[in-house]
Amino acid sequence: MRISTNQIYDSGTLGIQRNQQGLYQLQNQLSSGRRVLTPEDDPVAAAQALIVTQSKELATQYAENQGNAKSQLSTLDSSLGAITDLIQNVRERALQAGNGSLTNSERSFIANELQSRFDELMGLANSDDGTGQFLFSGYQGGTRPFAISGAAPTVPALVSPVGYSGDEGERLLQVSGGRQMPVNVSGADLLMNIRSGNGTFTTAVGGNSGGGINQGTATIDAGSVTNSSLWNAAVNTHSSFRIEFSNGGSGLEYQIYNQANVAMLTAPVAYTPGQAISLQKTTAPAASFGAQVVVSGTPVVGDQFTIVPSSNQSLFKTLQNLIGALQTPVGTATFSSTEYNNRLGAEITNLDRSLDNVSRIRADVGSRLKELVSLNDTAEDLKLQYSATLSDLQDLDYTEAISRFSQQQMQLEAAQKSFAQIQSLSLFSIL
Repeated sequence: MRISTNQIYDSGTLGIQRNQQGLYQLQNQLSSGRRVLTPEDDPVAAAQALIVTQSKELATQYAENQGNAKSQLSTLDSSLGAITDLIQNVRERALQAGNGSLTNSERSFIANELQSRFDELMGLANSDDGTGQFLFSGYQGGTRPFAISGAAPTVPALVSPVGYSGDEGERLLQVSGGRQMPVNVSGADLLMNIRSGNGTFTTAVGGNSGGGINQGTATIDAGSVTNSSLWNAAVNTHSSFRIEFSNGGSGLEYQIYNQANVAMLTAPVAYTPGQAISLQKTTAPAASFGAQVVVSGTPVVGDQFTIVPSSNQSLFKTLQNLIGALQTPVGTATFSSTEYNNRLGAEITNLDRSLDNVSRIRADVGSRLKELVSLNDTAEDLKLQYSATLSDLQDLDYTEAISRFSQQQMQLEAAQKSFAQIQSLSLFSIL
């Protein structure tokens, strides 16, 4: 086969260029520490690395969201802790106010302190997260959630309601691929929608059938439900109940009435102070209503107590009711010590319900914070796993690369030397 001088030059030049290109690529790999610099270096590894990189960036974003969620929930937990301390402080003062030796002036001092606690509660309820977003306004982060509606009352026993301007929405953050976590609490759920009484029904003084307020010294507790299905059936039938005391042949007796239509449900029963009174129907057909109350002290003939299904009462209303009761002089024709003690007992029960509600929500926030710790640990493990996978796909094996670099360098030098010798061959040198 005849080989021309041009072929020799072209072949030599091409060999040198290929070796230079290979040496250049190895040099770039060694300087960057990466085996795959362009998709053509390893198309399969490059495609897999792109998927892993996207997954890693997504995990990084989730980790950032987890940090934001933790910050907001920690602020929220601090506010809930302050509200819990406030309720406990108010309850202590309410129990102190139950001391029968206190004068009206001393009770008014406690009322003034509770007014300060009320103002403090308004401040806590309108807390923000430091970025201008209110903690307890639901979706309406920029709306101040709580404010007193209308003008302040002139009569101490009356109260102005506190209105809620937020909603019940939850602001969500995507903290993992399958988890959106609420980072706020609805103020309606926290402070407004609290069931009064024992959560099922509310007890209260009902006045004397002869007119005016209760005349005796009897007080009624919050009561309890012993069978919820029987109670629900009773409420559907009778709505609410009334206990009225009368004079029997051997002493005080009581009867239970349907409050709505004043129908008598029981025959007279002898009254024993402190003994549980079962809510039931003894007239035909007899039925148990699955609930009971305890009346203590000594009622007089005609004194009444009412039992009605619970409704929602805000913590603000409970505080305002306490302040109103403490500011009202005790011992008047319209506000006796019996009325005062029953109102005070009812509001202490409502405080307990509020405390239980705040504690429930705070426990939920705590479980979210604990979940974030677990999610963060998982995210860190994933980031390490993604980094290891990317290293396997992209990173350079220096031992192999250096060996190949030395080999490529030797090939280039050989190509250059052989080309130098071949290109010097000529017929003219031997003629």
